[in-house]
Amino acid sequence: MNDREITWTDILCLFSPPQSNHGVALSSSSSPPPPPLLLPHPLRGRSQKVRVQDLCLQRAEVQHGEIFKPETDAHAATGRTHTHTHTHTHTNTHTHTDALSICFCVQIVSRCDITLLQEVMDPDGKAVKALVNSLNRESDRYNRYQYKSLSSKSLGNSPSNMQQYVFIYRVETVSVTGQHQYQKKQSFVREPFVVAFQSNRTAIKKFILVPLHTEPSKAVQEIDQLYDVFEEVSKKWNNKNVMFLGDFHAGCSYVTRATKKKIRLFSNPKFFSLIGDKVDTTVSDDTHCAYDRIIVHGEAMLKTITPFSANVFSYHKEFKLSKRRALELSDHLPVEVRLKSSALLLQATPLLILLSVSAIVQSFLSAL
Repeated sequence: MNDREITWTDILCLFSPPQSNHGVALSSSSSPPPPPLLLPHPLRGRSQKVRVQDLCLQRAEVQHGEIFKPETDAHAATGRTHTHTHTHTHTNTHTHTDALSICFCVQIVSRCDITLLQEVMDPDGKAVKALVNSLNRESDRYNRYQYKSLSSKSLGNSPSNMQQYVFIYRVETVSVTGQHQYQKKQSFVREPFVVAFQSNRTAIKKFILVPLHTEPSKAVQEIDQLYDVFEEVSKKWNNKNVMFLGDFHAGCSYVTRATKKKIRLFSNPKFFSLIGDKVDTTVSDDTHCAYDRIIVHGEAMLKTITPFSANVFSYHKEFKLSKRRALELSDHLPVEVRLKSSALLLQATPLLILLSVSAIVQSFLSAL
């Protein structure tokens, strides 16, 4: 595997509330939430959703000079035909697929104030830098936001599968107030890289994000050990407003109803799982598993969550993608939850999304 390849798994997005003359939007609590600030134009409006695929296809074609042939996908969930493409002028078909995957990832990530990437294999940092540069170019087209990144060291117990946690965030809306690499390697294959954030747009100003991508065979033990991580970081920053997120493999055969009782984050009443056991966070029709989770600690943190806002985001429907195209990007679906804005505002924003994307993006730098 190329040392700059990057596997997208688990993206957390924190959306900013819309701007007004007073810096934030004021709206009635009975009104539907406004669209996120950083939605590029092709994503706005139901009638324009299909344009996301068209946009990415056009960019891939222009960038690589390839000729594409439409293909009908008979397995589309809606029963309609969807357009797919194949390369006919190049023997290496990865380039086009990579460009499309990156384009779709940028469309998703560019909606966010904070993004967490898991399973990143980019020890020299060039791939992440290229992504941030691409996001900033996209940002220049539609808004004024700029992004920075914060990465952990490479983590894991296999030289061929060392992974990083990477946070990408908007510098205008949030700030990093601290970072902490958990050190007890015997507890995790990939120890959490914990980051403390501050935002003046949320009801809860300071909060801590604890990411984890579990080893499937050790999912029960590793999720349980997050309790020890909580105790360490909450004391370190004197802050119990903690959110745990990631591909926990917390479903199906990896974590059963019986083994959940052994996990303190599930058995302790002070922790609240925002994604239920019956939720399917996978793309494939062959699986129905709640692998991806968002868990918060304490009633104070729970009260900052908009009730009933935790949901799965079907990006393949949003972007009008067939299941096959969606699986090229990810085998997981995003899950999302809203954080309430300041107590002076009626509108409950912003939005946190956990997006699990497992497609390996090859030739990352050349495709951007």
